[in-house]
Amino acid sequence: MIKSLTRSINVGFISFRFQGTDGVSLETSKWADVLQEMGHSCFYFSGLSDRPAEISMVVEEAHFLHPEIRDYYTNFFDSHQRTEEQTRWIHAKRKFFKEQLRTFIGEFNIELLIPQNVLSFPLNIALSMALTELIAETLIPTIAHHHDFTWERKPLLVNSIWDYIYMAVPPNLPSVQHVVINSSASHQLARRIGVSSTIVPNVMDFENPPPLADDYSSDMRESLGIDADELFILQPTRVVQRKGIEHAIELVSRLGRKARLVISHASGDDGYQYEARVKNFADQMGVRTIFSSERFDENRGTSAEGEKIYSLSDAYPNADLVTYPSLIEGFGNAFLEALYYRKPIVVNNYAIYATDIRPKGFKVIEFNDYITQSTVEETLRILDDAELQDRLCTLNYALAVRYYSYSVLRNKLLVLLSTAFGLNGF
Repeated sequence: MIKSLTRSINVGFISFRFQGTDGVSLETSKWADVLQEMGHSCFYFSGLSDRPAEISMVVEEAHFLHPEIRDYYTNFFDSHQRTEEQTRWIHAKRKFFKEQLRTFIGEFNIELLIPQNVLSFPLNIALSMALTELIAETLIPTIAHHHDFTWERKPLLVNSIWDYIYMAVPPNLPSVQHVVINSSASHQLARRIGVSSTIVPNVMDFENPPPLADDYSSDMRESLGIDADELFILQPTRVVQRKGIEHAIELVSRLGRKARLVISHASGDDGYQYEARVKNFADQMGVRTIFSSERFDENRGTSAEGEKIYSLSDAYPNADLVTYPSLIEGFGNAFLEALYYRKPIVVNNYAIYATDIRPKGFKVIEFNDYITQSTVEETLRILDDAELQDRLCTLNYALAVRYYSYSVLRNKLLVLLSTAFGLNGF
């Protein structure tokens, strides 16, 4: 058993953004919770942040949606050839980010870096290069947490920056430990880059069940326009193509019940064409769909118009069913959230679910790439049988405690920290 480390360290998380309910931001919060519980202090470098200002450094150009960064990104991933001017721009930005990162490390006395996707996903290549160079020059201990990779996204495979991607996304450096969230990524990282990695799955605090619903969310159905006799079916994902939201719409249509499909997250990172496609498909299928991203956030609050903003933890207890029909996922935060709030879930048998999650024994409503009559019948059977629903959700929760709890993350982090600093370094 790895002993707890005896000295507190300052940990620097680095990402394009730390804000909202995207998977990277949520997992960073969970890692920070566990590290702080272990006695360490956490600080944040990003282009957009909702973390406290006193522990954050925000450099707007670090965000992949910064206008200048987005314009160059669009050009880089639309051609095999880049211009001399584009190369000069990359290196000018690399130097800029390198100085900003040095300031961050110095200002907060950072002893350990934890880049979140910056060294695996080329949304801001100049930032990735700057960080790689800085690590190479300082050998600062680094735990690179990879959620996505270039080779996993078809639109990224045609680009004019492969030379820089091979250098920095991800790098092969002696002070960097690589962490991935599934076994496929571990295999691919070893084959493509020649480095080993530690698999740390996404987690939830399953040792501490969620609090009971309170009065704050008691008006959610009415506030969202869901009738008392309607099913509240929750699609807790962003509106991007790989989420396969058409499958959720088809399922709701075929249930033959009065129902509303509530989509809790926004689109935007990949444009708005897919959102238009989903709205059109929902209209064609006659499915009452609510795009409600402006009503949900990580925490409760009030909008500029004075409307109540709910947290995702408010949404799940109110839902009758969760749909998760993704075509591609690095892991599956929404899957864990549905288990945490003991809700039945419909899951497409995507690759990582099939290889890493399903073998654990979870009992959910599964389909293989398209909705069948069997999918519809099983969904109705579980919706109509409260005792069966409770039995399955209780089993799933117990399995999640074993495999995806904070204890799992804590033990993984202890090993990673001991490797970075040595047991005698504390």
